[in-house]
Amino acid sequence: MKFFKFLFLFVFVQVTAQQGGMWIPSLLKGMNESEMKSLGMKITAEEIYSINKSSLKDAVPHFNGGCTSEVISPNGLILTNHHCGFDAIQNHSSVEHDYITDGFWAYKMEDELLNKGMVVSFVVRIEDVTSTILDGTTSLTEAEKQKKIQENIINLSKTSPKEAWQDNLIRAFYYGNQYLLFVMETYKDIRLVGAPPSSIGKFGDVTDNWVWPRHTGDFSLFRIYADKNNRPAEYSTENVPYKPKYFFPISIKGLKENDFTMVMGYPGTTQEYLPSYAVDQIVTLIDPTKIELRDVTLKVQDGFMRKDNSIKIQYAAKNATIANAWKKWMGEVKGLKRANAVAAKQKFEKEFQEKVTATGKQAEYGNLLSDFEKNYAEIKDYALAKAFWDETVIRNGEILSIGYKLYQLEQLYNSKGEQAFNDRRNVLVSGWGEFYQEFNPLVDQKVFEQLIGIYNKKYPKQFLPKSLENSNAEALANDVFTNSRLVSFEKVKELLSGDAKSVLEKLNNDKGFQIAKAMADAHFKNVAPKHDEINLKIAATQRTYMKAILELFPKSRIFPDANSTLRVTYGKIKGYKPSDAVIYEPFSYLDGVIEKYIPGDYEYDVSKKLIDLYNKKDYGPYGVNGRMPLDFIATNHTTGGNSGSPALDADGNLIGLNFDRVWEGTMSDIYYSPEICRNIMVDIRYVLFIIDKFAGAENLIKELKIIAPKNKK
Repeated sequence: MKFFKFLFLFVFVQVTAQQGGMWIPSLLKGMNESEMKSLGMKITAEEIYSINKSSLKDAVPHFNGGCTSEVISPNGLILTNHHCGFDAIQNHSSVEHDYITDGFWAYKMEDELLNKGMVVSFVVRIEDVTSTILDGTTSLTEAEKQKKIQENIINLSKTSPKEAWQDNLIRAFYYGNQYLLFVMETYKDIRLVGAPPSSIGKFGDVTDNWVWPRHTGDFSLFRIYADKNNRPAEYSTENVPYKPKYFFPISIKGLKENDFTMVMGYPGTTQEYLPSYAVDQIVTLIDPTKIELRDVTLKVQDGFMRKDNSIKIQYAAKNATIANAWKKWMGEVKGLKRANAVAAKQKFEKEFQEKVTATGKQAEYGNLLSDFEKNYAEIKDYALAKAFWDETVIRNGEILSIGYKLYQLEQLYNSKGEQAFNDRRNVLVSGWGEFYQEFNPLVDQKVFEQLIGIYNKKYPKQFLPKSLENSNAEALANDVFTNSRLVSFEKVKELLSGDAKSVLEKLNNDKGFQIAKAMADAHFKNVAPKHDEINLKIAATQRTYMKAILELFPKSRIFPDANSTLRVTYGKIKGYKPSDAVIYEPFSYLDGVIEKYIPGDYEYDVSKKLIDLYNKKDYGPYGVNGRMPLDFIATNHTTGGNSGSPALDADGNLIGLNFDRVWEGTMSDIYYSPEICRNIMVDIRYVLFIIDKFAGAENLIKELKIIAPKNKK
């Protein structure tokens, strides 16, 4: 739990002190291990993380840079979420072989599908390198300090001992008050093994996303391949299944409320220690802006996807990605308001200021809160403009994102000349084939029209490009998508053919490029420099604020914010009360799928085979008392990046995999509340039921080490 626990009564703190937190696995001994034992854990911290022998951390690889996975067999079989593997499933799909709709199963290893560019990375060891990274940084300006830190990181990354096939990764913790080095092993030959149809893996899709009760079988299977020495290697027919240092036994003994649970994984980003001024800006300005821009994007895409199956395949992954954050932000705003987080932060800040005075630290820490107030007021319009830029150009407007990359190409020519231009051009062209396979100009034209309409009305007027002032969004969209050559891969290749000067001349005559360039010029001349300048001040203040919190509240349970490094979080299986007169139980069952079933629906269709299995109650050893367990929730503190994380029992056995959080608790990235923050996991019994009874993939079941109750075979 975060330092915000001081905002509550002491008695309340004592009751909830063992909830929340994303802890570094190499530092669990002591307080964390004692807490975990008190919650029911039966293993030791050494069994979770060890550099001298195999441990749980050796079975938890970072999946393709954005998710988590777990090794579940001695032959390198890994389990992650369906949505984490969805891009691979989509890339292998076609109208003729629609693995999105029908699912995919490899009944022998020769049928497993290669995924170009996919990687998984294991942590070998973790070391504290704070003193080395901060060496020589005292008495420097903030900009000089950051430059020196980066130099130290680069030097240590190169010189710190490792094997030839390993990498050194250094990350900042506590806003730069601590630095840790992670020695990593990255495997590059990863093959798709199995995925249920989307009617299982994405059941409920956007509507049920971030919602409890949930009935989604969000899993997919891949296999790691290595060279003959079990080391990382590029794809080769000579590669063999990876032999892990450790893989998870799977328990189907059953679960009950208040059971201990632990989740290991790579949470992406949290901001638990922001001041009240930042949280207020997020709640009232930044999140609502991003929500509005994604809302119109999703409505356009969804309208096309429901009418055309080829567009559904094209946009499935993009639409899901956009929707994920969109709905999360809505829950975040709702949760922060409900918890009155701004007022709670203000209350803590009052206590913080009193502590500063009481300890005689006014000279060092006395101006931190007033500096925050001043800087957040100053950055407000720039932060809003950046949110518009990110959501309009970088995230959602596809033709604008292409135009921006071409703008960068022009800037590269102006700064580094023709050779650099040619090199980048070749990279762009070689990579855009896949992009245009998943691009539909009819869809993007309507998205463009909606985004530009909002941009013109709500973007800070002082930064708005003149070419967009008083423009008609519909007419502009029609002009761009009728006349720009950015709408097709063939036309883009033609546009980029020739010497650099002729290409730039053609680009600057292209309507799509002109709009993207106008927006980019306005952003990088009027917004980005000042935003970055103020943000640098905020970062320096935040680092000192974090240092002060650690110093002034030394007995607190203060964990470092998530930064995509391996963490451990723990809690208990537990229901919650989302609102007055409503109480949610912690388990869902296959019954709920049948209750939600809408034949032929985009989100709630159910395959005949699954219905037949349900009607026959043919659940094999995985059902309980005539019911098939599906999902469950617990108090583990998770975030994006924990998707696919193993959910473990008190003995360290796999009981499920994390895939979501409840909507009311998505505020946990900023403000954790043990009252309503819950992570959502697929019950491993449902995963096995789908693999075994639904897919008939006995070859995969035979690979696993399954621990069953004594009365089950």
